[in-house]
Amino acid sequence: MKLILLGPPGAGKGTQAEVLSAYYGIPTISTGNILRAAVKAGTPIGLKAKSFMDAGKLVPDEVIIGIVAERLEQDDCKQGFILDGVPRTIPQAEALEKAGVTFDYVVSLELADEAIIARMSGRRVCTACGAPFHVVSKPPKRDGICDNCGGALVQRDDDKPETVKARLKVYHEETEPLKDFYAHRGLLRPVPADLPTIEACTEAIKKALEAKL
Repeated sequence: MKLILLGPPGAGKGTQAEVLSAYYGIPTISTGNILRAAVKAGTPIGLKAKSFMDAGKLVPDEVIIGIVAERLEQDDCKQGFILDGVPRTIPQAEALEKAGVTFDYVVSLELADEAIIARMSGRRVCTACGAPFHVVSKPPKRDGICDNCGGALVQRDDDKPETVKARLKVYHEETEPLKDFYAHRGLLRPVPADLPTIEACTEAIKKALEAKL
């Protein structure tokens, strides 16, 4: 089972990747994590990435794709994998194809912008222990206070409505076109991400993956 999870920020990609990874027994490959690992290990492509990072520049697509392809050759990916964080653009998707990286399915988590803004702007994080809360779906027992350690709960800058709107704009312009790209290849599986529970969303993804088309 070789998967890509697509969807706007706040749609639940990270949460679902974790659940699906355990269910199917395949690793989640996070671009950020493998980039840091390659730099730390000092692999040739990791050193190339480090040279861009040290100069304060974005790591180019060909280096990112090289690191992803290198990671997917490891033994734990032989039975499949879930890609999280790449591809973000059509040029990245084309570069993956050129590198011989193939997929069985591309799951697109569908959620309206208004719902994403409400979902993300309600997030709160403990400044002391990092525990996550949500003002609607997972409120603390005492307003602004962590249930676990009594630390102060804050809203991260990334979750403020103006930041979320900016991130959604980038998603619609750069990443959303991937849905058509993969639909033309018969790989796209759209799944609603506004279901009442995480478990319900997971079940909808499993049904989409197991359905005969």
